[in-house]
Amino acid sequence: MSSSPEFQFVPPPEAPVFKPTWEEFQDALGYINKIRPIAEQSGICKIIPPPDWQPPFAVDVDNFKFTPRIQRLNELEAHTRIKLNFLDQIAKFWELQGSSLKIPVVERKALDLYSLHRHVWMEGGNDCVTKERKWNKIATRMGFPSNKNLGTLLKAHYERILHPFDIFNKGKGIISTYEKYEVKKEEDTECCDKDYKPHKIPSRMAGKIPESEKNGRRSRRHPDVGDSKTDSQVGFGSDDELAKYICLNCGRGDAEDQMLLCDGCDDSYHIFCLVPPLADIPKGDWRCPKCVAVEVSKPVEAFGFEQAQKEYTLQSFGEMADKFKQDYFNMPVHLIPTEMAEREFWRIVSSIDEDVTVEYGADLHTMDHGSGFPTKNSKNLLPADQEYAVSSWNLNNLPVLEGSVLGHINCDISGMKVPWMYVGMCFSTFCWHNEDHWSYSINYLHWGEPKTWYGVPGGQAELFETSMKEAAPELFQAQPDLLHQLVTIMNPNILMKTGGVPIVRTDQHAGEFVITFPRSYHAGFNQGYNFAEAVNFAPPDWLAIGRECVLHYSNLKRYCVFSHDELVCKMASTPDELDLTVAAATYQDMLRMVDLEKKLRRSLLHWGVTSAEREAFELLPDDERQCDVCKTTCFLSAVTCSCTQDRLVCLRHYKMLCECAPENHTLRYRYTLDELPPLLQRLKVRAESFDHWAVKVKEALEAKPDDKLELSELRELVEEAEAQRFPESELLQTLVQAVTEADKCATVAAHLATKKVRTRTRGSGEAKSRLTLEELRLFHEQIESLACLIREGEAVKELLTRVTTFQEEAISLLSQEMPDSEAIAKMVDTGCSLDIDLPELPRLKHKLQQVEWLEEVEETLDDSGSLTVECVRKLLDSGISLPPHPKIEKAMAKLQQLLTNMETWEEKASQALNAKPGINVSEGEELVKQAEEVPAHLPSVAALKDAVKRAREWNNKVTTLQSGETTPLLETIEGLVTRGRPIPLHLEPLADLEETVALAHAWLEKTARTFLKKNSHLSLLEVLVPRTDIGVVSGKRKRVKREEMSAQQQQAQLLDINVEDTANPATVVKAFKDCEERELGAMRALRAHNRNKRDGELPQEGATFCICHKAPQPNMLTCSLCLDLFHTGCVPSSHRSKVKLSNEGRFLCPSCERSRRPRLETILSLLVALQKLPVRLPEGEALQCLTERGMSWQDRARQLMKTDELTAALGKLSVFSQKLIEAQAKQHKPVSPQTHDDEKMEVDESTNDDSLLSEDGEKEKEGRGEAEVKNDTDKENNKKTEEGSWEHAYSSNKGSKEKKSEMDKVRWSRLVASVMENHDGPLITLTSGTRSQVQDLLVEGELLEVNLDETTHLWRVLQAANHPPAMLEDTLLSLNSTGNNNDENKTKKAAPKKRKSQGEGMEDTQPKSPHKSPLKKSKILKVSSGPTDGKPTKGMIKKKQALTKNMEKKKKDGITANKEGPRKKNMAGVKKKKVHSSNLHSDDDDDDSDEACAAEKCQHPTGQNVDWVQCDGCEGWFHYICVGLKAGDVLEDEDYMCLACTTKLPAPKPGELTEEESVDILLSLATSLPPKESEEQK
Repeated sequence: MSSSPEFQFVPPPEAPVFKPTWEEFQDALGYINKIRPIAEQSGICKIIPPPDWQPPFAVDVDNFKFTPRIQRLNELEAHTRIKLNFLDQIAKFWELQGSSLKIPVVERKALDLYSLHRHVWMEGGNDCVTKERKWNKIATRMGFPSNKNLGTLLKAHYERILHPFDIFNKGKGIISTYEKYEVKKEEDTECCDKDYKPHKIPSRMAGKIPESEKNGRRSRRHPDVGDSKTDSQVGFGSDDELAKYICLNCGRGDAEDQMLLCDGCDDSYHIFCLVPPLADIPKGDWRCPKCVAVEVSKPVEAFGFEQAQKEYTLQSFGEMADKFKQDYFNMPVHLIPTEMAEREFWRIVSSIDEDVTVEYGADLHTMDHGSGFPTKNSKNLLPADQEYAVSSWNLNNLPVLEGSVLGHINCDISGMKVPWMYVGMCFSTFCWHNEDHWSYSINYLHWGEPKTWYGVPGGQAELFETSMKEAAPELFQAQPDLLHQLVTIMNPNILMKTGGVPIVRTDQHAGEFVITFPRSYHAGFNQGYNFAEAVNFAPPDWLAIGRECVLHYSNLKRYCVFSHDELVCKMASTPDELDLTVAAATYQDMLRMVDLEKKLRRSLLHWGVTSAEREAFELLPDDERQCDVCKTTCFLSAVTCSCTQDRLVCLRHYKMLCECAPENHTLRYRYTLDELPPLLQRLKVRAESFDHWAVKVKEALEAKPDDKLELSELRELVEEAEAQRFPESELLQTLVQAVTEADKCATVAAHLATKKVRTRTRGSGEAKSRLTLEELRLFHEQIESLACLIREGEAVKELLTRVTTFQEEAISLLSQEMPDSEAIAKMVDTGCSLDIDLPELPRLKHKLQQVEWLEEVEETLDDSGSLTVECVRKLLDSGISLPPHPKIEKAMAKLQQLLTNMETWEEKASQALNAKPGINVSEGEELVKQAEEVPAHLPSVAALKDAVKRAREWNNKVTTLQSGETTPLLETIEGLVTRGRPIPLHLEPLADLEETVALAHAWLEKTARTFLKKNSHLSLLEVLVPRTDIGVVSGKRKRVKREEMSAQQQQAQLLDINVEDTANPATVVKAFKDCEERELGAMRALRAHNRNKRDGELPQEGATFCICHKAPQPNMLTCSLCLDLFHTGCVPSSHRSKVKLSNEGRFLCPSCERSRRPRLETILSLLVALQKLPVRLPEGEALQCLTERGMSWQDRARQLMKTDELTAALGKLSVFSQKLIEAQAKQHKPVSPQTHDDEKMEVDESTNDDSLLSEDGEKEKEGRGEAEVKNDTDKENNKKTEEGSWEHAYSSNKGSKEKKSEMDKVRWSRLVASVMENHDGPLITLTSGTRSQVQDLLVEGELLEVNLDETTHLWRVLQAANHPPAMLEDTLLSLNSTGNNNDENKTKKAAPKKRKSQGEGMEDTQPKSPHKSPLKKSKILKVSSGPTDGKPTKGMIKKKQALTKNMEKKKKDGITANKEGPRKKNMAGVKKKKVHSSNLHSDDDDDDSDEACAAEKCQHPTGQNVDWVQCDGCEGWFHYICVGLKAGDVLEDEDYMCLACTTKLPAPKPGELTEEESVDILLSLATSLPPKESEEQK
């Protein structure tokens, strides 16, 4: 790319750009008509569619092929083409003379021969310039420096090159004295002349029309050019043969070797006679001066574009175009700014030296290649493309829309009705032109780089044409219709500067439309590779200017594309199908056409033409009905002559057809003059509706006040215009404005006239949105001036009257100092309902606020009970915003003082309530007394007052309880603690009461561990109280729902007494005795019943046994107490093992053995601890009764055993046992009971618990080492293994065990026979009375839940009296091993299970609750209450002041009770228990029960019976359903581990003996009580 620094281009102003909305974009013609008043002032405009409007590109890219046109840019510009034509003529002139043209170089630039020739002739020619010595002036005007004296050099170049050409142009004769002319060869020191290569524009571009365009509309822009007739010869016509060889200049025939013959006319010339003379005979053809003059003087042929030889596809053309632009600018295509490309374009076209050639794919028919827009006939039309196929902006639809005139032309005019497509590249241009018939055009750029446009307003078209002709007269002389050929371009700066032509520019980007308006000249070029599509269209407003265009074409003798008159008549023939706007415009145009036709036919008639014939011109081809003079296409009429039947003229040129007389001429007409008015009338009828409508509108708008129409009637006129599609006019706009204004006034009037009181927004609306009184008056005047009547006008008038009245009343009310609030409020409501900006309304509102606030303050202060700090603060906050007033200031000061006092006392009361520790009750009473002087409601003071009241009441209850004669119940003490804890004051007795409750719960925990079995379903009270529901005699008793009742209620239900009677200890003892008798009687009846089922003479049919109530089987176990039979598989292992553990085969069923049956020594230690508690416990009373019963039974048993008969029996058994042992020793087969037991038995669980340790057991435990404990544990595990294989009736070891048992029996029988002669009978004999006493006493002892040695002794005696020695192996061997067994038992007691020892040492550090008692499942312990006015029995607490003394003693010792006390469960120290069925429907404990479940996602089961299980690892309690268990999955004596504990068990924590355990051990040293003492207790 080369650029000249001197070249400057100033871009013209930008054309208007429009961006329609979606609504406006729906109607293409409507929107174009809307913007026409603005856009047509510029000639062109750009329209940017909405962003979402993106039509698809529908061209078949693969099959799209075209041949572009070649454009040489410097030949397009008018001035450049003139220069090139001139140089071509000079070059041709010298070429014909056998010389080549060389352009001289002056001042390092090629000499502009055209400018030099022009300036010389402007000064009068060569002779004049030489004579007047103006060559230096010429040099200065051409831009050469004046100080170098270049005039002489320019004169020499002119005379050498241009002057001979001037001579030929003037047609002068040949100068005879050529000798005078000498060519002086001047030496140019600067540079040599440049050879000139002719462009040969006429020969290369002689108006060639592409074959594809010969039938197109633009082919008619080019007039038929026949072959130019050339003169055959130019000579003197001499027939003399010799004359051919005579020099025509000198007349001599000598020097034949230097004689030249013209190749055109055969004239002869000496080479030295020519001007200028030739040095040598030229090679090739040579023309004489006359032939040269003839050739040079030929007219320049029309300029046109040349078709390229190569066919392109879109892809190949795009690659070529992008490469050209990138190479030309030497930078990427997308980085080249439009300003640079624009400036470079105009530099190229203005330079002769820049020979840049581009190609342009212009005027490509959519009928041949397809449109870029989708159409209804497009292949593979997608549903999403349907809207674009029918869009009014689709260029295939726009020309034929209902409102477009071109739609009524039947034939498809390529380029006007059918779009053309344009494929451009950088610098490809479209030259200055306007559209055919001065129609509208629209261009859409589908894709690619921008297209730059330049446009001239249609009103300035004549100025543009004049400026073009003045700037390039030579071109227009050769081609008068040059602007119609689209082959000439001129720099806009030249036109704007020299001719004053207004020009605008715009850059059309992809997806944008450019519209040109009628007669608007436009030109432009492409910035790069792009694809555009264009078409013409003609709205109704074009008809008028279209008729002017036909007349203009006639004057220029230019062909028409179609007949304008034919189009108008066709539309007039079908007026009902026309749009009303089109019909109105057609009517006006046809009216002009008919008037002109009448005048022309009248003129023709006056000339003398009388012959006429009808002719259907629409059936003739256009070239057969064109005026021979003006080339106009005739339709209404034409004139022919008999002399020339193939020629016709229009009526304006009838005299120019031929020289024949008028009578020989014939009028050819399409319609008679009588036929035209009916066509016009039909159009008029169609358009009259608009006229009638316009009359009614004018009358309505100009009506007097009394004759005004209603608003609805005006709306009907607007609706009629829309329905009839009347054209846009000032009248319609005025009507729409009148209706719009009336609608607005009606809306505002309706809003003002509303009678709704806007109480919800009163005072909150902005005054700006309301009318003032003055505006209301003006609004009323505006309503009166409307063009129609509105019904709301009367309401506005009424409103104005109400406003005036309101102002008068408001002024009167404001003049009062403090008027009534109701009157002000009523007035404010009235003012707000008016919805008018009234100056009195804010003042009334302020006055109302003041009055209402003062009234509110007065009412609030009067009601001191509801006066709070918040109320006072709210009043103060609202008072601050009020307008100032003396009364308000006084009330504000009073409220502020009151607020200060209230906040002060509130803070004091709050501090007193939150003090740690709390203040005394007396201090609280003093604060309350002082705070009550403030006349307000203080929440903190009220709370403090309530706390003082509750503290006084609590202290009174504690004092009454301490001063009472009876010991209080635990439940009563717990109730006091529960009520005392929330009181925020310091209560001195509270700590002692909490400690007492904690000690009581600790005792209950320890007692429960002592008695209750693992996972027992019985509560401690149920175990301690005698059973009254044994067997079938007493019947079934309703199960006690322990979770739903207190300990007192349980006690009352178990003893069958009223709850009120539990308060009397004597009643409780009596009820206990009654239950004992009932229990004993029921058991005896049950024993008789079970004995009758098994041993009776008439056994009952279908009798069932065991807990499963099924038929008997072999080898069943017999309960020693109830005498019922039990299957070995139905009885838990712990009960089966006791058959052997007791060393005498005793077995108690699960129903008879309900507890662990601790020894009496352990129970006595519990009673000692109970004596220290200053509270009553139902469990304690039951334990006292049980102990008294046990001790009484022990006394009776000892007295019986001291009788002579039993003493002798026991002695005999002891001697016989000793003999057996000695006999065993002699046989070297010791039969040690210990060894025997180790092989078969497991430690009895009832004596294998650390809580049941006797005195001997504790000592044995202390003396054992860790190794021995470990050894005992291993033995225990081995015993469990043996037991598991022994207890199952169907075990695999059963055969071997039975075989071993038979061998033991044989060995034992031999041993007994060796000691005793008669070994088949009982060893001892008892009398029937003694036997009966022993049996009765043994039954009563087995009912006791206490472990007594006397029970064992009596059992042995009875067994020896009932069975022979052969059946009493265990009994006899155990007699003399009692001491060993005791030691053995002590050792076993000291070695409990490992699992149970993990909690050892921590059992007594904190209170522990057994399961199935209120202590375990409830966080807040409950103690049954009852009257305490009864006398305490023996064994119960006798000191009335025990509670008070215990508190005082602990206070002195510094012992403080745990405030949490029994509220919290210590899961690490709680003994493991499992529950199979638990009733959890206690209202008090329901929530606590749910919280006790340790499952991560507790399901909170509900119902009467909810099963629980306790983990032996973490000791957490779980609902069965929460851990996936079902009823019966876990037995009472089975271990259970939760999921979290299956991998790791908690480490054992060694413990220490507490003070209470130490006391228990000391008390247990006494193994028995003396009989005398028992009698005293009895």
